[in-house]
Amino acid sequence: MSRPAPVIVITGTPGTGKSTHAQILANESPLPLEHINVGEWVKERGLYEDFDQEWQSYTVDEDRLIDELEPIVSNGGVILDWHTCEAFPERWADLVVVLRCDHTKLWERLEKRGYPLKKIQENNEAEIMQVVLDEARSSYPREIVVELSSEGMTDLESNVARIIEWIKMWRKEHVGEP
Repeated sequence: MSRPAPVIVITGTPGTGKSTHAQILANESPLPLEHINVGEWVKERGLYEDFDQEWQSYTVDEDRLIDELEPIVSNGGVILDWHTCEAFPERWADLVVVLRCDHTKLWERLEKRGYPLKKIQENNEAEIMQVVLDEARSSYPREIVVELSSEGMTDLESNVARIIEWIKMWRKEHVGEP
């Protein structure tokens, strides 16, 4: 599939810094990239079946979500930011970035967001068990899945710089521009 810019999936347990990474990357990328916060996209467009009061989360209608995203993603130039990645077709992704964070730091971040204790515990356990990383590795070719630490500003800056270098290489290989 030929496109002018790549599709990058940034995923990780809630609180690992996906949206921050994606927004900075969209602003600093040498190619135009649209940041789509999939969780917000789902809420804004009503792409859910219901809202689970106990977990304080939406049950996403993944078929409708994929149908809505398909025409946008097929053109390339998109950063998909979501806590899961297995719903996205393998053909979409040029790079899958899995952000990881120490579980104690993650706990603090989720507490600051006001998450219910049960949700903090579930997300913390998912991070310890590397659920999102395993999901990415089982859903996409290993060579496009990258695990990056997201502990603070130093990691954030380093990660964005690393992804920008990847974008430059992608551009050279796919578009033929330096």
